[in-house]
Amino acid sequence: MTIKILTKPELTTPLQEEIQKLFLQLSTTIEQLPLETIFERNEGLVFVYCSIEGRVVGMATMALYSVISGAKGMIEDVVVDEACRGKGIGRKMMEALLTEGESRKLNEILLFSGHHRKAAINLYQSLGFQLKQSGIYNLRL
Repeated sequence: MTIKILTKPELTTPLQEEIQKLFLQLSTTIEQLPLETIFERNEGLVFVYCSIEGRVVGMATMALYSVISGAKGMIEDVVVDEACRGKGIGRKMMEALLTEGESRKLNEILLFSGHHRKAAINLYQSLGFQLKQSGIYNLRL
């Protein structure tokens, strides 16, 4: 098992295709932006993935941004291949993102998880995340 932070020079078409397939296990209704597009925009994104024997079996992203209240990270799109769940892959990817957040001196790392994702919520809480007393609103553009 290899956990790695993906950089633009390392992104290949086969890797992008594997990531797209894995993302479908997270959501079949959300349109995925190609990673090359995100890297080209030079947006603040940390993309971590797990591979086993050359096959991508997990991914997680953290968007980086700064506002008046500080430097923050927002973790999104955490998914582990169904066949590989329960092996600590999600934990290792999350730990890699948290380490990256510490090295970038973030003040806060946020994440959103559906209430039905019990295993994910248990993982996040075991890493120290706490439920924030706020509401999330969205507007699709």
